[in-house]
This record gives sequence, structure tokens and C-alpha cells, in this order.
Amino acid sequence: MDFSKYTVPGSTVTAITVSMMISILLPIALMIIWRVKSKAKIATFFIGAATFVVFAMILESIQHNIVVKIMGQEAFTKLPFYAIYGGLAAGIYEEVGRFIVMKLFMKKNLFKKEAIMFGIGHGGIESILIVGFTYISNLMIAFLLTAGQGNLLIRGMNSDMQMQLITQLSPLWNGPESTFWLAGPERIMAISFHICMSYFVYRAVKDKKISILFLAIFLHAAMDGVMLVIQRLLKNQFITEAFIALFTVVIVVITVKWYRSEKNDESLAVSEAATYSPGVQQ
Repeated sequence: MDFSKYTVPGSTVTAITVSMMISILLPIALMIIWRVKSKAKIATFFIGAATFVVFAMILESIQHNIVVKIMGQEAFTKLPFYAIYGGLAAGIYEEVGRFIVMKLFMKKNLFKKEAIMFGIGHGGIESILIVGFTYISNLMIAFLLTAGQGNLLIRGMNSDMQMQLITQLSPLWNGPESTFWLAGPERIMAISFHICMSYFVYRAVKDKKISILFLAIFLHAAMDGVMLVIQRLLKNQFITEAFIALFTVVIVVITVKWYRSEKNDESLAVSEAATYSPGVQQ
């Protein structure tokens, strides 16, 4: 099989490059901007990132593998189960993960500015690992194909493996190109949503209201579940992305209002500590 005949359009390469840069550079930029603006700890960014890796990429993946072994891969082809299970799994693991980490490891830094930094790290590492690194790989493959070196990709493969690789990589030359253009904006929405959910869970911990945690789980599950339904039934990427954008904008508006209405808890904590410190006259 001659793999050198496949080439990637220049516009697709541009789309991959732009989305890759958004996915990788946006989290870093947000971390720096929020650090300068709020003086939030950079360590909180990495705590949020670690939370996603542990709870979403490791623990949730282990559960998925167990479910597949018990129910079989065909269970994931059935829409009601696929949507409900997928949405709840993401919601429970990610939101409960935030809750556990904030409650156990952020007691001394449980402030609203840190909750935002936590969300930047959580959503940022997802963006970098899932889209950023994937698109780096896509870009490298696109350059090889464009340079007529595609046969390097199939060296040592049998015919079945070669056909699988063609099927996997065919979107690079067959499109739709919109898939690559929309990946960047989708990450913007996803990071925004993770920031909001981190603030929700922060309030659940701070206010000692488990109901807010359940609300965060429900919102996360609802967004992922409905998105899966739209993808499966309508098979229209623009409608899917429009839903994600609308859902996220509503949550962002609610979160911003909630955030602004909250008092500066860090200053309040310092003030109360000074007021009730030994030796301070009342």
C-alpha cells in the first residue's frame, strides 16, 4: 500500500495549528493572568491539574474498563445507557474529585480566587493532554504526508494494521475540516465550564452544603449526557458545539454573579484572625 499518495490540505494544517495553540497556550495564559490579577497560588493550578489526571484519567478509566468487561463493548452502542452512564461517570468522578481534594488538601487556601485557579488547572490539563498533544501528533503526521513521507507511518505494519491506520487518519485528508477548527473554541468552553464547576464545588466545601456538590454533578452529567445524545442522533457538530456554548454561557453568567456577590473571604479571614488573636484587646 502506497501511503505517500495521501496529502493534507493547507487549510486543515492551519486549523490543526490554531486549535493546538489554543489548547496548549490558553491554560498557560490564564494561569499567568489570574496569578497577576488575583495573586492566587500557582501551586493551586497544579493541584487542579493533578485532580483531573487522578480522578478522570486514571480512576474513571479503570471503572470504564471494568464496566466494559462486565457488560461488553456493545453496551456503549446503546444510546440511553451510553449517555446516562457517560454523563454520570464524568460528573461524579470529576466533581467528587474536586470536593475531596479541596476538603483534604486546601483547607488553608480555600478562597474563591484559589477556586478559580484550581479550575484553570483542571480544565487546562484536560485541554493540553486530550486536544493539545493529540493535535501535535496530527500536525506531525500532516507534515509527513505533505512531504510525501507517509510510508514511514506504515513501515513494519501488515495490511490489516495499515487499513486501520488509514481509517483512523482519513479525517486529515477527507475532512470535515470544521472538526479541527472547532476543537479550539470547544476547549475554551470546556475550560470555562471547569472553572465554574470548581467554584461550585468550592462553595459546597466552604459553605458545608453537600447539595451544591450534587448540583455540580448534575450539571456536569447533564452537559455531557445531552451532548452525547445530540452527537449520536443529529450527527451535526455545529449543533453539538452550539449546545455546549449555550450551556456554558449560562453557567458562566451564574458563576460570575455568585463570585462577585461573595465577600472577600481571604481578607475577612485575616481580619477575624487578628480580632480574636490572643493579646488583642476587644
